[in-house]
Amino acid sequence: YPNPETDDFRAAIDQLKSELSQLAESSEELPTVDANVATVAHWSDFLTRHAAAHAEFSAVNSFIGCHAAADAANKTFQRYEGELSALSPLRSQIATNIEFAFQAADNETFAMFIAAAPGLQENAYFLKLCRRNAKLRLPKEQELLAAELDVDGLHAWGRVYDRLSGGLRIQIQERGEIVERSPGQVQFDMPERAIRENNYCAADKAWASISESCAEAVNHIAGSRLSKYRRLGVDHLAAPLNQNHMTRETLDTMWSVVTKRKSCVADYLKKKAELLGVERLSWFDQQAPLPATGGTAAAALSYDEACNQTMNAFSEFSPELGDFARMAIAEKWIEVEDRPGKRQGGFCTDLPTRKQSRIFMTFTRSNDSMSTLAHELGHAYHTWVLRDQPVFQRDYPMNLAETASTFAESVLGESRLAAASTDREKLEILDGMLGDSVAFLMNIHARFIFEDNFHNERAAGEVSSARLCELMKSAQREAYCNALADDGWNPNFWISKLHFYITDWPFYNFPYTFGYLLSLGTYSLAKDATDFPQQFRDFLIATGCQDTEAAVDSSFGYDLRQPDFWNRSLDIVEQRVQKYLELAD
Repeated sequence: YPNPETDDFRAAIDQLKSELSQLAESSEELPTVDANVATVAHWSDFLTRHAAAHAEFSAVNSFIGCHAAADAANKTFQRYEGELSALSPLRSQIATNIEFAFQAADNETFAMFIAAAPGLQENAYFLKLCRRNAKLRLPKEQELLAAELDVDGLHAWGRVYDRLSGGLRIQIQERGEIVERSPGQVQFDMPERAIRENNYCAADKAWASISESCAEAVNHIAGSRLSKYRRLGVDHLAAPLNQNHMTRETLDTMWSVVTKRKSCVADYLKKKAELLGVERLSWFDQQAPLPATGGTAAAALSYDEACNQTMNAFSEFSPELGDFARMAIAEKWIEVEDRPGKRQGGFCTDLPTRKQSRIFMTFTRSNDSMSTLAHELGHAYHTWVLRDQPVFQRDYPMNLAETASTFAESVLGESRLAAASTDREKLEILDGMLGDSVAFLMNIHARFIFEDNFHNERAAGEVSSARLCELMKSAQREAYCNALADDGWNPNFWISKLHFYITDWPFYNFPYTFGYLLSLGTYSLAKDATDFPQQFRDFLIATGCQDTEAAVDSSFGYDLRQPDFWNRSLDIVEQRVQKYLELAD
């Protein structure tokens, strides 16, 4: 696309608006679903136009999102973000009309309609999802009004948070000087505990300065959702479960197994505290490297070396995955520069009209950053595998999206572990792997517990910033098995974690744990499979055309509603902890 600050890009936005407006008007005239030739032809033509507009909007939105993340203070990019968000009512109108049309058809009529044309058959899963999504829709006129109100309500609060966090500066000391850094530039993985603690305290002070505004934002985001859920007669987990194409039984089974078996991760935290010379770890110690031997700190990792290690690890597992990573890096699909003015975090986003992806992150010359690189390349590979599927079958739920990314991290981690020549190297690599276990089995669990409890309290009224801190600290104690120091918790975590403010995805947490455990379990299957890379590739394709449980069952033969698969995943975590404890002693 042209530079967003040019007239050519303005014209592209106007053209997109026109296409969506015309499509929205056409959606109002969709005929009742049946197997009539004229009806089938009308729907086939409409869905073709809808797919093209969906792909174009996704690409433009990703394009602007990348620019805005790379230059958080740019007003032009912010304005376009708001302008694209303002198209949500049109897109919601289209989706609403499709979903209500399919909801009204009985099962027999719907099946006959799907079978009447090849274009409908290839989009059968998408159309089935439309019928299911309609159950979480308000009556049509209310749904359309809600979509309009969300532009300056629900989604506006998310943009407020983006601007608050994007403009936040943290004052830290470097070489005797007080300097300002963006949140993403402040590290907590340096070897000196005093520096980690100072950086944490400085960051915590900065985040606390916007606590009241963030409390307003998170309350109104949750409140907007809860108002709709009340009218639909569902609880706050119904929508995220539907978005992830999974059942409550699967979610409950996963968390039950995690809760029963993650005490081994607390054993890891206890041992790491011992190695670091403290009684118990604090929040800012979680990413700390192990003490250097011989008084020499580990050398900083260059971006080129991180790329080479990642590409080589991928190639060992699958030549296709390795070749893909080389292409993405060579063609500069990745923004990694460590500089002020960038938004925090990292993400991979899709450009469906170009059959490409883009990755945004800040590379901090650490093994953790290399893992992030592998993680985001895993996302990009998932999209790459699906690039030639019908447009609507290139979309997949977040829980399955996180499988490819965390699987890619596992590939990198196991490759590094196998190549390690000393016990010290193995210990450091296992420390990184088990740091991931802490993140997915404790940190993410704390976010889920917090958000679940917060929504329960928010149903009765707004929750104060002080109470949000209490809820967060309580969730952390529960999720971490009370393994951190009494004064080592992070009550302000709800302010700094942007996932609580992503308005398109409620409960942007449990899919990470799901993907992590699914990737561990599937990786363990690779040892016994003759052509696992192809089997895994087939699974990635299934993520766009099957429900979560069906995709796993058809690809690997496991029922996720039962504990067997999840226990297989936790077995790997326990084995890593045991090996870590042996090496540490």
